[in-house]
Amino acid sequence: MRSVWQTAAWVSGMVGAAATGAVVGAFAHSTRAMARRAAAQEEPLGRLPVDRQSTVAADDGIPLVVREVLPAGGAEAEVTVVFVHGFALDSRCWHFQQRDLPGLADPPVRLVLYDQRSHGRSGQSTKSGSTIEQLGRDLDAVLRAVAPTGDVVLVGHSMGGMTIMALAEQRPELFRDRVRGVALMSTSAGDVGSSGLGKTWLSRRNPLPRGLAVLAGVQPELVERTRRLGDQVTWRLVRNLSFGDRDVPPEVVDLMAEMIGATTVRVVTDFLDTLSEHDRRAALAALRRCEVLILAGEADRVTPFSPHAEVLAGELPAARLVKVSGAGHQVMLERPELVTEQLAELVRRACGRCRS
Repeated sequence: MRSVWQTAAWVSGMVGAAATGAVVGAFAHSTRAMARRAAAQEEPLGRLPVDRQSTVAADDGIPLVVREVLPAGGAEAEVTVVFVHGFALDSRCWHFQQRDLPGLADPPVRLVLYDQRSHGRSGQSTKSGSTIEQLGRDLDAVLRAVAPTGDVVLVGHSMGGMTIMALAEQRPELFRDRVRGVALMSTSAGDVGSSGLGKTWLSRRNPLPRGLAVLAGVQPELVERTRRLGDQVTWRLVRNLSFGDRDVPPEVVDLMAEMIGATTVRVVTDFLDTLSEHDRRAALAALRRCEVLILAGEADRVTPFSPHAEVLAGELPAARLVKVSGAGHQVMLERPELVTEQLAELVRRACGRCRS
């Protein structure tokens, strides 16, 4: 039973790549960020209030839950920042950015955070709809519904970065006309199964993932009950595989484990093929029209720093490239101040492009 849950835990964060560039070590905390952190210290992780919540229908009818945060102080937003989470997570993974970015960004921003299909509070997809191509169309549906006009910055982590690439493949004109900035965090343009945990998990010679898929289809209750028997083992695996620092605050690990626990084995296995087949190097050409940030942790154990970052860097040579010293795959939770500062800087650069 332990092996089943261990495998499911390993899968939880496997998608992504690291970024390249100068290692960022000690990073000065913004006094505004620290003030906002002090004010929100009593707020449980992943439970921040929002200003608006709505449901957007994807093109195949799957409901996508969307949450919006308006600019601090009632200012008028000059740009919309859309956050796209990764595999086996949900929009709660952006807790610190949701909390701090509105107070750091200049000009003022509106945040849009949504749960991808089969994740969080959004609707359950069929297996045929569990593709990165469909995720790109879902992102397009969200933009059409809640940000139909105006300038946009897209932020994607892991599978969320792949979602942005799928949108660029499908609607490259958006990246000419409206998308002014893109953040690619711990993501990959392709060959996810070439190294790291994906090398074993996505291999077609490994019978375990497909066996789990069959079992989850026949006996889903049994599979989910078995997962929950090893909660303490799971917690340690989540900490060790998601973060570079084993001293990461336990409440952060708790949030990760909660998000992973809410993702069924069926959902995990439904996305295996699309992750294995993902190759969107050609789509990156559309991003050359935008300000781009590539950021990931130096100690990402999910997918190694090389080769994925090198591909992104080669295709996007003008991007700002940040490698975060000592951080793992879930860098936005492990080094939140640094990530939020980098996103605020991306917004500033993107808005400079908006005005030009």
